[in-house]
Amino acid sequence: MIGHRGVGSLIGILVLASPLSAARAAEPWKIGEPIVAYWAGPGYPGGGPLDDAAADQIVAGGWNLAWCSRPEDLDVARRHRLRGLFTDPLIAPESLDDPKRREALTALVDRLRSHPALYAYHVVDEPSASAFPALGRLVAFLRERDPAHLAYINLLPTYANNQQLGVEGPILRAYEEHLRRFVETVRPGLLSWDHYQFRRGDDAPDYFLNLSLVRDRALASGLPFLNIVQASSWVPGAAASPTSPRVPGSEEMRFLVYTTLAYGAQGISYYVYHYPAHEGGMIGDDGKPTARYRALETLNREFTAIARELQPLRSLAVHHAGMQPPGAVPLPDDSPFQLVPPVSPEPFRSGDRARGILLGSFGPAGARSGARPTATHVVVVNLDYRADRTTTLVGPAPLEVFNAATGGWSAATGPRAELRLKGGGGMLIRLASAGSTSR
Repeated sequence: MIGHRGVGSLIGILVLASPLSAARAAEPWKIGEPIVAYWAGPGYPGGGPLDDAAADQIVAGGWNLAWCSRPEDLDVARRHRLRGLFTDPLIAPESLDDPKRREALTALVDRLRSHPALYAYHVVDEPSASAFPALGRLVAFLRERDPAHLAYINLLPTYANNQQLGVEGPILRAYEEHLRRFVETVRPGLLSWDHYQFRRGDDAPDYFLNLSLVRDRALASGLPFLNIVQASSWVPGAAASPTSPRVPGSEEMRFLVYTTLAYGAQGISYYVYHYPAHEGGMIGDDGKPTARYRALETLNREFTAIARELQPLRSLAVHHAGMQPPGAVPLPDDSPFQLVPPVSPEPFRSGDRARGILLGSFGPAGARSGARPTATHVVVVNLDYRADRTTTLVGPAPLEVFNAATGGWSAATGPRAELRLKGGGGMLIRLASAGSTSR
């Protein structure tokens, strides 16, 4: 779903300026703890207040980044050890062209940049490529005044049209060009996009294609990336058609978490937490947690634990054993990690939901120039979110299996690891020898 988000109203500003030289001396932004975020919920304009009760609920569910639309929201976030994504209408390119707005934006940044809960400034959602030059100026301004915090921009999905992308040509080529222009013109610190594939009649086909395209651009640019995934429906039942979005279930949330990990993301966000005119999400109109919230209480912590293990590594390859949806690459015969019994490739047909097994391979990030990186870790995912599956992973040397609940590793049976995977679920496995060199 594209462009269905509002913006907040202008807040009052107190000018508490700091010397610009202090900003220049600050450490550049780094992702830190892997991001678990939400869209449209407490602290988001129109999504309800970020108060202590809401923050308690967010933290209990395993989220670590909250929306903040008032400076006092950052104080709430700090009390609950949350990071804040700050939004305000001043954080916009047009503020640089109006002397009064520019002065107010400068005062806002100078006031907020020393707040211990601030993590990022929200700039804009789903811009056209025509806006990239102006956004590049704003990102450079924010980075100059406050290099320690991210200027966050979320991009369109593959199913955006040429007019929305601001790029002409066949849609796949246009989307790749959209990504290229964004990175080269805006110079972001992170790539983020949304893709919502769960429809009432079937699953739309390009989810993995979108993951693949963003992953490729992120690797080429040396950037981390964040995937915004579907957690709601925004089309009421009476108006729905087979192509309308459906409310995903707990097993679909598991599928989204583990496929995002396998492709190498360091962040995940859910659309929505709770927002008017949306079904599903994390919290009902009565304020009580939904089935998605209950599932993510565990899954969010698993995401964080696994992404933390993968953070020092580089995503080397992503392979699909079984069904080959758009964007998939089949598991090659010479892969260091193989499945027993093998899972034969099968064609993807319109209306299919993903099946088979996904393998995302990772290895040391600092390989010598020209040297072929060696895969030491692999995330294995059961793509059939409606059925559990058992498979055996065979590696080139003894293996260890990660327990995402405890954060510990345990030895497999030599080079073979028998994996019992829930529907849509996954596991992280590594070469035992990699444990002696891990951080």
